[in-house]
Amino acid sequence: MHIVTGKVRILGIDPGLSKCGYAVIDYDGRHPQSIEHGLIKTGSKELTSKRLAEIIAEIRDVIKEHKPSELAIERVYFHRNVSTAIDVAMVMGAAMVLATDLGMEARQYAPLQIKRAITGVGRASKEQVQKMIVAHYGLDEMPKPADVADALAVALTHAHLRNSPEDHSVS
Repeated sequence: MHIVTGKVRILGIDPGLSKCGYAVIDYDGRHPQSIEHGLIKTGSKELTSKRLAEIIAEIRDVIKEHKPSELAIERVYFHRNVSTAIDVAMVMGAAMVLATDLGMEARQYAPLQIKRAITGVGRASKEQVQKMIVAHYGLDEMPKPADVADALAVALTHAHLRNSPEDHSVS
């Protein structure tokens, strides 16, 4: 466990072209606090470039409003549907470039890292992660849809691992 002096504001993203979950949290070294979380949706009949532009515009608005200093994003992993994996990777890359352009630190985390950071077990089920998100943030209920809960998990993972020497971009 690392020691954080002061509070850090983190933007967590669960990337997707149809549904992109996001969460802005404050972390004081002990307790995460959700500032805002939500879902960005795009129409499947729109051009990919237009959908990416919509997602990035909404993320930019969230950044302008809440002023996070760091971005954490779930890294694409092997997916049966190559097209879906490419779409997720495009959102991921665009969000990281946006964050970097705005002077934010941007890191990515693999799904196993996120599960391990949230539950202590790298092969935890989605339900276990969601239950721990409710507990960690002191929420009354699970944020819906799962993309939003996943964004909260990504942000909290970064809060826990942000000062570790591990290279998060290659895990």
